[in-house]
Amino acid sequence: MTNNKINILIVEDEEFDVQRIQTTLKPFEEIICIKDIVSSGKDTLKLIKSNKHLFDVVILDYQISGGLRGEELIEDIKKVDSTLQVIVITKMTINQTDLQFATQLIESGASWFGTKNPTDLDYIYQPTDFVLAIKNAYEKRKLEIEKEVLKKEHTNSQSKLENNIQKAINRYSLIGESSAMKSIKRTIETYAATDANVLIIGESGTGKELVARNIHYFSQRKYENFVTVNCPAIPNDLIESELFGYEKGAFTDAKEEKAGLFEQANGGTFFLDEISELPLLAQAKLLRVLENGEIDKIGRKKSYGVNVRVIAATNKNLEVLMHERQFREDLYYRLNILNIHLPPLRERKEDIVCLFNNFIEKSCNEFHVYTPENTEEGCRFLTDFHWPGNVRQLKNVVQRLVLMGTSAIGVDEVEAALGIKNQGAFGGFALPIYSKEEVPHLKEAELEFRRRFVQFVRKNSRTDAETANKLGIARSNFHRLCKELGLK
Repeated sequence: MTNNKINILIVEDEEFDVQRIQTTLKPFEEIICIKDIVSSGKDTLKLIKSNKHLFDVVILDYQISGGLRGEELIEDIKKVDSTLQVIVITKMTINQTDLQFATQLIESGASWFGTKNPTDLDYIYQPTDFVLAIKNAYEKRKLEIEKEVLKKEHTNSQSKLENNIQKAINRYSLIGESSAMKSIKRTIETYAATDANVLIIGESGTGKELVARNIHYFSQRKYENFVTVNCPAIPNDLIESELFGYEKGAFTDAKEEKAGLFEQANGGTFFLDEISELPLLAQAKLLRVLENGEIDKIGRKKSYGVNVRVIAATNKNLEVLMHERQFREDLYYRLNILNIHLPPLRERKEDIVCLFNNFIEKSCNEFHVYTPENTEEGCRFLTDFHWPGNVRQLKNVVQRLVLMGTSAIGVDEVEAALGIKNQGAFGGFALPIYSKEEVPHLKEAELEFRRRFVQFVRKNSRTDAETANKLGIARSNFHRLCKELGLK
């Protein structure tokens, strides 16, 4: 399709018939151009293969000489270029009323067929129909090419979309192989296959938004928006306009229309973090959306329909808040169709080192620093720590450790990053940290205290002799003490 002309390939083995085609098309040479002429089926395929997209319409003699002709040749032409249009001319249709021949041609891929003139005239029989057939074939080719382009663009767009989804899945992947985390991953797969609302319950920092994103990206809504809102962060007087939007002129400062968060999430997933902080009035409006799928946009007389899956999260006991009349009971049951309980990090200690290493790798890449070595003592301390801030706190500690530029991560480095060193009389000596769930025996606690204290004094002394002197013991007893405490 070049030069805005219809480019023709003539496939004809009789010179007289070639001349008749040329004579018939000559008055239309401003729009029709005969690009080439061949006399066999094999030459036809060879020419088309070496000049793809050069020809728009092939005018084909049905009974051309050689072994490759008729329906077989038409089908082979279509295999090379499915958009290339074929018009058949033949003497076989003279006085023929049987539709079988026409059906065979159309099924093989021909767009039109006509009869060669039965007498020795200079023009193709029914020349007007012949020219119109060429123009119609050309228009059909243009439509088919456009269709192929759109299909290719759609395929490329779909491929890019799939790649973006995979990147999101990798970015928000859940780290951990504990039995609790494996159970959560299985639950996410199950919930993602449905379209029901989900309530995620867990302490602050356990990864509730991460779970919500995984549900979204593994669901049928993954190609649509994932919109998140932190309920406590929105001022009470702005909640309605933020969630549901407003029309231009709805109030004094409404100079233009605003799409609310629910509109932005239409077709996708809407994540309400810390849902317990939503005021009662906003809870009532949210309930209407969940029940009817409609939002009341400020300034609009009619309701606006939305198709949104709602995932809510909370770190509070909503049932207690219901009894205290701080949370609507009907909203609770609308949200809590499916639920996931996220355990705190201290209850899945097996995942701590795995999470720590993952955060170390990402933080080092982000800040362009070398990866520090994590010592055995450091790993043990990380695992034993109670992590009141859960995964969020662990990630924060990792970032501090990376930015501190330490080459090896031991107990002292982790304590410094946690900010738990006692800055009082001991001048930075860190007391052992215990959780109420795991209280050690007195002898174990005494041994841990002695080990840390000796480490601290030794670190702040020039020699072992000076360390022994500070501890008030003989040097030989100091070496015996180090052996007892497992210190080299």
